[in-house]
Amino acid sequence: MARFVVRRGTEADYRDPGPLAPGAVGLTRWRAVGEDDGAAHTDFGISRLEPGGRTATHVHSFEESFHVLRGEVVLATPEATVRLVAGDYGVIPIGVPHAWRAVGDEAAEWSDLFTPPARARHGSDTYRVPELPEMAPVAVDPRDPRTRSFGTITADHMVPGRQSQELLAVSASMRTALLVYSGISLKMMVDSDLGATLGTMFMVQYEPDGKAGPHDHPLEEAYLVTEGEVLATFDGQEFLLQTGDIAWAAVGCVHSFAATGAEVRWLETQAPQMPPRHAYRFVRDWDYLTERLEEEL
Repeated sequence: MARFVVRRGTEADYRDPGPLAPGAVGLTRWRAVGEDDGAAHTDFGISRLEPGGRTATHVHSFEESFHVLRGEVVLATPEATVRLVAGDYGVIPIGVPHAWRAVGDEAAEWSDLFTPPARARHGSDTYRVPELPEMAPVAVDPRDPRTRSFGTITADHMVPGRQSQELLAVSASMRTALLVYSGISLKMMVDSDLGATLGTMFMVQYEPDGKAGPHDHPLEEAYLVTEGEVLATFDGQEFLLQTGDIAWAAVGCVHSFAATGAEVRWLETQAPQMPPRHAYRFVRDWDYLTERLEEEL
């Protein structure tokens, strides 16, 4: 079995999620990668909720992270009932009751990571529970500690020149940091600080000359291109990923990325979370050691 998956957005296959969303009306999901693809930690896809749609309150035996791509949707949890709009994200820890409800007159779409993957042979690891009390929804407020499981990201969050304290909603710290290197900008979204324990979700942006050389990880990664296109390789096979495409790399899959002359942005997930050391294994670094050893031996 290949150690990677490439799915084209033009071939997205939205289906009834079945037991994954009890009592659902108007909900479909494109599962781009999951257990059937050999994934041990990643079930990644896009959910779509039509106007008037909803789910019953339920819990999962997996962690659920999400990022709203378009439209608006209400998510109810014991922490808060929030009205989510494009750019909002959050995490639903294992065993936390929650329900989705459509608002407005257009469909809402959000990307989601389930980790570990939902298992069909175990009822999709989902359980219907008593309904949560009806509450008036509130907007995501990154400064309000009472809704700590949610956040929001905009295009400005990816611009190094717009990271001053005066422009940030939250006080400047490592929590708000934008990592910038070799034409690449990275902004964390869902991580341990937000309450996730099994996976992470973040936004990546490449400048026109941005690139990452061949490397692999001791974890699985999924990618959803949200803007532009990027030249990617997975185990030596080359693909041009465009807006709406999804890819996945398993543990040990050697992959690389290079911008094609224009800015490109994608949503990325990692599962399990990155270890404190040795999270990247770059081919060029070990090739360098080979050269040194040839000189020394």
